Amino acid sequence: MLKYGDDINTDEIIPAKFLYSRDAEELGSHCFEGMDLEFRRKLGGGGVLVVGKNFGCGSSREHAPVSIKASGVSCIIAKSFARIFFRNAINIGLPIIESPEAAEKIQEGDELKIDLSGGTIENVTRSEKYSITPFPAFMQEIIAEGGLVNRIKKSTSGGKANG
Repeated sequence: MLKYGDDINTDEIIPAKFLYSRDAEELGSHCFEGMDLEFRRKLGGGGVLVVGKNFGCGSSREHAPVSIKASGVSCIIAKSFARIFFRNAINIGLPIIESPEAAEKIQEGDELKIDLSGGTIENVTRSEKYSITPFPAFMQEIIAEGGLVNRIKKSTSGGKANG
C-alpha cells in the first residue's frame, strides 16, 4: 500500500511523452514517472493506492487510470477525485473509493481489506474500520467485468464477453 498527497494531476500519473501508446502494459510501465520514479518498485507488483484530495486533476486523458490499473494498483482510496478521472476509472474497471476519513488515517504500509459491496475498509494494521458508500450495482458490474466496454460486450452477446 502506497500513500501520496493532494492535487496529483494526470501529467504526474502518466507524463505526456508516453501518450503515444494505447497499450496498457506500456503505459503501466511508466505510471507515476512524473512524480516518483520508484513507484513500480515500491508497489511491488500490486496493491492499494491512498491519496489526498483532487486526485487525477488536469487533463481528461483516460491514459492515467489505464496506467494505474496496468501497474498493478487494485484500488485507489482518496479524499476526493477529479470528476472526469472518477468516471474514466470506473469505465476501465478500476475501483476507486472516496473517503476523506480513510485517506487521512491510513498510513503507508498499512494492511487493508476492502469490501466495495459491503461498504467498508478495514485497516488491519491499526484495527480500524471506515464506512464507505457501497457502489451501486451497475458500477459493481462494470468493475467486475473489467470495464464499461467489456460490460457492454457481455450484455449484447448474451452473457459472454468477446475479449
